[in-house]
Amino acid sequence: MERSISISHNDLKLAASIHYPAACDKFADRKLPLVVICHGFVGSRMGVDRLFVLAGREFARQGSLVIRFDFAGCGESEGIYGEHGLDSMIAQTRSVLDYGLGLDCVDPLRVTLIGHSLGGAAALLTATRDKRVKSLALWSPVGHPFSDITRIVGREVYNEAVKRGRADYLGYTLIPAFFDSLQLHQPFQEAPKFLGDVFIAHGTGDDIIPADYSFLLEKTFWLRGEGRCDKNILFQADHTYSRGIHKAELFRSTAEWLGAHEARQRDWHHWSI
Repeated sequence: MERSISISHNDLKLAASIHYPAACDKFADRKLPLVVICHGFVGSRMGVDRLFVLAGREFARQGSLVIRFDFAGCGESEGIYGEHGLDSMIAQTRSVLDYGLGLDCVDPLRVTLIGHSLGGAAALLTATRDKRVKSLALWSPVGHPFSDITRIVGREVYNEAVKRGRADYLGYTLIPAFFDSLQLHQPFQEAPKFLGDVFIAHGTGDDIIPADYSFLLEKTFWLRGEGRCDKNILFQADHTYSRGIHKAELFRSTAEWLGAHEARQRDWHHWSI
């Protein structure tokens, strides 16, 4: 079962969709793990080729309660995208966590953020600031927000924003403060602050965000004092996993990782008792 909802963030309404496990009665005797999906730059909760719709349904089928949402100014959410930088994306994600963890059926000890592309950077940066996040799944994550997004939009768009105070990119108005916010954060440097389990997926055919980023992130996570990191490098998969075979592999490997993470959490709980 799934339905559309609205989540309050400051004076804005964020459009979201919530997926419940297909057989809710099967999970009625226990609380559900929460999965929140963060989309990428000028994206939406639908995802390219319905990536996030299909992911939400799959992970709900596996037993999670899934929320996917539109960042301010994207999809059906209120606001102007270019006026809400990376700090705002982090704050918006925390508002979605507030909503999800306010549901009686959610287990606060099993909270996962899934982030794609710039949403991957937002998810990681949220997790380093919010202890409620217990695990992370990063799909084709941005590693250098400013340089990556400036390369995507083109240097001329950035220069125009700086010179004129705003610039158009695919109908989205970007202002200098948006780019400034990207420069303030370095995911590689902040990654060690998150001590939970991490899963990284990336396609070798990604011509938007280099797969090398994911190898570097994996190494960074493994150098932490605790928490583990697993990855799946998908041969020839593009940035949005547009082919059906790549979507299936992405969902399968992520679901298996989610299941293994839960098993480790249960084992740890039993051992600690």
